[in-house]
Amino acid sequence: MRQPAALEVSPALTEAELNELFAASWPGHRTASFTPVLERSLAWVAARRDGRLVGYVNVAWDGGVHAFVLDTTVHPQERRRGLGVRLVRAAAGAARERGAQWLHVDYEPHLEAFYAECGFRPTAAGVLAL
Repeated sequence: MRQPAALEVSPALTEAELNELFAASWPGHRTASFTPVLERSLAWVAARRDGRLVGYVNVAWDGGVHAFVLDTTVHPQERRRGLGVRLVRAAAGAARERGAQWLHVDYEPHLEAFYAECGFRPTAAGVLAL
């Protein structure tokens, strides 16, 4: 039986490995710098298998009690095995430990069941494309 990917909260990550994961996971991804994002994050969770980054989720925050799940990413070869749920739940735990009282997430309708499995409940919210 295959061992689950190892999770770590806020480990050192390289630009190269994050860009490799995002390129494999998100069509149209263009190489980007993640340093400014990570410098402002409350936490992030990384998943590795055999030393390779196979999952990532970021927890942004408002500097107070609200935190936000962003960029939940699982390598296509690792999907549909529960890794995404493990990442989001670990991110929620890290946010709680760092003082957040509310964890928010925006998602498209086809992801509602996934985020419900992670423990989120739908709320009325608004979004404005800028």
